[in-house]
Amino acid sequence: MPENQNTRQAGTSVSSPQPEQRYTPSEIELRWQARWDADASLYAAEGHDSGKPKYYCLEMLPYPSGALHMGHVRNYAIGDALARHMWMRGYNVLHPMGWDAFGLPAENAALKNGVPPREWTLGNVAAMKKQMRRMGFSYDWSTEVTTCLPDYYRWNQWFFLKMFEKGLAFRKKSKVNWCPECQTVLANEQVIGGRCWRHEDTVVEQRDLTQWFLRITKYADELLEGLDKLEGWPEKVRTMQRNWIGRSEGALVDFAVEGAVDGEADPSASLRDDNKKNCDDNKKSGTATKDRSDGVITVFTTRVDTIFGATSVQLAPEHPVAKAFALEDDALRVKIEGLLAEQQKARESDALGAIEKHGVDTGRFAVNPFNGERVPIWVANYILADYGTGAIMSVPAHDERDFEFAQKYGLPIRVVVAPNPDSYHIILPYADETESVLVDSGEWSGLSCVEAQEKMAAFAKDKGFGTPTVTYRLKDWGVSRQRYWGTPIPMVYCDKCSPDEPMPVAESELPILLPEQIDITQTNGSPLGRVAEFVNTICPKCGGPARRETDTMDTFVDSSWYFYRYTDAKNAKAPFDSDKANYWFPIDQYIGGVEHAILHLIYSRFWTKVMRDLGLIKNDEPAERLFTQGMVIKDGAKMSKSKGNVVSPDEMIARYGADATRMYALFAAPPDRDLEWQEEGVAGISRFLARVHRLVTKYADAASSSDAASTPKDQVLLRRLHQTIAKITQDFDGRWHFNTSISSIMILVNEIAANETSMDSGEISSAAIAEVFRGLILLLAPFAPYFAAEMWEQIGGEGVVFRTPWPAVNEELAREDEVEIPVQVNGKLVNVVKVPADSDDSVVKAAALADEKVKVRIEGKTVVKVIVVPGKLVNLVVK
Repeated sequence: MPENQNTRQAGTSVSSPQPEQRYTPSEIELRWQARWDADASLYAAEGHDSGKPKYYCLEMLPYPSGALHMGHVRNYAIGDALARHMWMRGYNVLHPMGWDAFGLPAENAALKNGVPPREWTLGNVAAMKKQMRRMGFSYDWSTEVTTCLPDYYRWNQWFFLKMFEKGLAFRKKSKVNWCPECQTVLANEQVIGGRCWRHEDTVVEQRDLTQWFLRITKYADELLEGLDKLEGWPEKVRTMQRNWIGRSEGALVDFAVEGAVDGEADPSASLRDDNKKNCDDNKKSGTATKDRSDGVITVFTTRVDTIFGATSVQLAPEHPVAKAFALEDDALRVKIEGLLAEQQKARESDALGAIEKHGVDTGRFAVNPFNGERVPIWVANYILADYGTGAIMSVPAHDERDFEFAQKYGLPIRVVVAPNPDSYHIILPYADETESVLVDSGEWSGLSCVEAQEKMAAFAKDKGFGTPTVTYRLKDWGVSRQRYWGTPIPMVYCDKCSPDEPMPVAESELPILLPEQIDITQTNGSPLGRVAEFVNTICPKCGGPARRETDTMDTFVDSSWYFYRYTDAKNAKAPFDSDKANYWFPIDQYIGGVEHAILHLIYSRFWTKVMRDLGLIKNDEPAERLFTQGMVIKDGAKMSKSKGNVVSPDEMIARYGADATRMYALFAAPPDRDLEWQEEGVAGISRFLARVHRLVTKYADAASSSDAASTPKDQVLLRRLHQTIAKITQDFDGRWHFNTSISSIMILVNEIAANETSMDSGEISSAAIAEVFRGLILLLAPFAPYFAAEMWEQIGGEGVVFRTPWPAVNEELAREDEVEIPVQVNGKLVNVVKVPADSDDSVVKAAALADEKVKVRIEGKTVVKVIVVPGKLVNLVVK
């Protein structure tokens, strides 16, 4: 540390100023990186008994693709600045990092480059970790997690066994999403606009396969209700999850299917005329006519109160009843196949919501169980097999889609909900359930919609043709993947004991290791199925020969609980120690992209609730607060390898240094907004740091002074310093406007530079210089840690700069005595006036009207109105 050889008294000039030293970021940063890398405890969290409040700061772990780009840097720079700030605020901080290391990209890269996935992945981990160290990120590497290593994925297998015991992991045959490019099944959440989440141009197919599922639907209500408690999460994320869970209260109602009726070429006419007597005879009993029934169509409706307005039943092209009809009628089969093709094409173009509605009349009828009325059965291209029951009752008077369909095909439109019993002539979709009543609805006519819904659902249940129910858009999580690079599912099959039903392996056998050297070039079926030494095993029940499950787990299993492992990363006896997890959880601040709002975040919330129910943790939610940063944009598109617009941080570091690179990522835009990449901005930050470097090295001796004297001009700098401290402290405590935080530091530096003459002459005391420069460096520490460490040492600061207490605000100094208010005339700026900071509108108005430049501008004119925006501006409207 430099000695203080130039301590001076107030009123004396700076003698023998330090020779100017050139700012060389590479030299400074590499020297400090070596020091930090040598001290493993530097970023380590303290124990539970530290006596400090805890703070768990976490950025979402990356997939090890081989290199960081500026999108990564922005995310990690936000978390790093926060972690360093919280250390300085006296918190016990956990700030870990790991690798989401399983998944298809590594397997596909291995196929392309001829390198085994494990070798490829771990090589990428090493490369990215080196980049992170060079950026100076404050991660505690002793807690590092790599999900493709057995010490981690054995606990994926352990959790799977526990879920199997609880009935949460199960196997069934169902229609699944198949990506022909990935050659594997996808969860519903991994299908975006009918396409694979990894391949935007690949249309997802529907296949019938036997797969493993996790029963996330058991927690559907809790996942939904928990969103109301997550006040620290962005509302857009909570809304996305609410919509994805998609809870709907309603009723299931059975419509009995009748056989075809000869000679009825116009089912709609039959509905309008021939069935009237049949309707009158049956609606009293509330039972369906079933003597000609050959099946049942169950519909789900949220508006059972409108069922008397149902004038058709419509099926998805893949509905079992539609398929049954098609088997009996080749002409009908061709038409239904055409509807299915239209639906699939709309999925491919992500235009299903705007599909032109087409339908086919099957010539068959179903019976409305509430009134016995026969309604025609149609197959429609806009009805989805995997939504609800794949069948709807069409009520065209009170649903826009149904109205459009009925108009197109001449189906009846019957109003059964109206503002009042005497006014229901409107033939437009209108079914406001809060202010309407039922009309022409039998014994329920006159009831409010809400009351009718409850009573009619109960009636259906009592009569045996329906039941009140709740449905969800959320489906059970399909976790089977027919690929190699994932966690083996710890189940076996024995032809003797259980040829079709799987059996769990013993926990003592875990981990079931993934073979390292296998052929993954073939794409027909799971690669593990071709490895005899993996497949062939011993039955845990009879000891005879058995077969292992050859599917692997979805990679989102790995990322659903990794942040718990960080709290106890080396534990070989359990996934983590519960006491440690309960100390650190919930995560105080989680940071990542909004693109994970459904896939990762809803799975991690589910996993947290399962672990709670297993007795491992006490918290209900993984993270108390969530921040979703904006994207980094270059050439008009999100920065990504696939678009070829990636900027390497290595190049930026080589030219401008790591501090300038990360500081620009925080300065160029608010963290929650998209950032348009401009290299010149990094260069500008580098020039700013060079300016600070010049000032600090020039006044290093004075800045290390303990002189307590004061001069009249000290207030100029000290006021700006404490205003800056207050602003940046508020930014960290509030909305994280780090861009304005850095702007405030720049203003402070401008003030310092403007007062160099006064500092040189002694008009500003050493005490003030010392306080200002110490404060400046501490304020820079979260944003430019290498630079701050070097400057802290230059001025003789003690200890580690980012473990030094955050500077306290002197409220009296920070308070503005005067504020500047722009004055406009008819919206054009004329001048800026100064008024006392606590001035009311009348004082501001008087100051504006008294200003000489304003007087000149409005001379001879009439002031029509004076608009005062408190603290912002005054606008005079004149004629």
